[in-house]
Amino acid sequence: MRIKSKILVIAGSDSSGGAGIQADIKTITSLGSYAMTAITAVTVQNTKGVKSVFPIPVDEIKDQILYSAKDIKPNAIKIGMLHSASVIKKVLFSLKKLKINKVVLDPVMVAKGGSRLIDANAIKVLKKNLLNHVSLITPNIPEAEVLTGIKIENKKDMIIAGKKIIKLGVKNVLIKGGHLKTREVIDIYLNNSGLKVFTSPRYKTRNTHGTGCTLSSAITTFFSCGKSIKKACELGIKYVNLAILSNPNYGKGHGPINHLNSLKLKKKFD
Repeated sequence: MRIKSKILVIAGSDSSGGAGIQADIKTITSLGSYAMTAITAVTVQNTKGVKSVFPIPVDEIKDQILYSAKDIKPNAIKIGMLHSASVIKKVLFSLKKLKINKVVLDPVMVAKGGSRLIDANAIKVLKKNLLNHVSLITPNIPEAEVLTGIKIENKKDMIIAGKKIIKLGVKNVLIKGGHLKTREVIDIYLNNSGLKVFTSPRYKTRNTHGTGCTLSSAITTFFSCGKSIKKACELGIKYVNLAILSNPNYGKGHGPINHLNSLKLKKKFD
């Protein structure tokens, strides 16, 4: 198989292999692209929860990004866990140096149990300084609530929150609706030109660990290969749905999904 594109992932490591950098690499590789990494933190965790988090020094994060990209220039960048304002500032510095046009941000802010993963100052820096340097942001419902201050209880609230996030300076937003108690999963894509509603089946499974990381990496991969950002979102959602449906049922808690699914890209892109 010929490699289709090169992607740099800036995110945290998940020792259980279901989320974070590990999920990103598996997703990008399964979809036929090449993954490079800049690790922001090392976590000790399994399917039942996180035991500890070890932050990587901020200058080491910056050097991972710039040193890797200096040798192998990425076609796109995916950003995941940014746990402090200082990390966000170093990543922003690196983005300005690299001048990569295709950047997808998965704002990892809230753990599955509801705990905040970054502090108020980091959120402020992200909103004020980072958002206008990314092509797409992919918050889930709790993260969209943190970004906007809006309580999201239905599709209408998702749209209102999405419009508010656009006003913060980001070009495109995909709000993931998995947290809503709806019969089907509704994801809302918005930009200044309009919106698109993606509807997916809701599978009855506890094995959904890493869906957010996987989705943003899948979107980045399709986007890096020439798909439009909206089409990349559609294909990324399809990939994740297949991965949830065929999950391996590992672990005693929230198990991983199955990254060994491949959606072939045609030579002519939409």
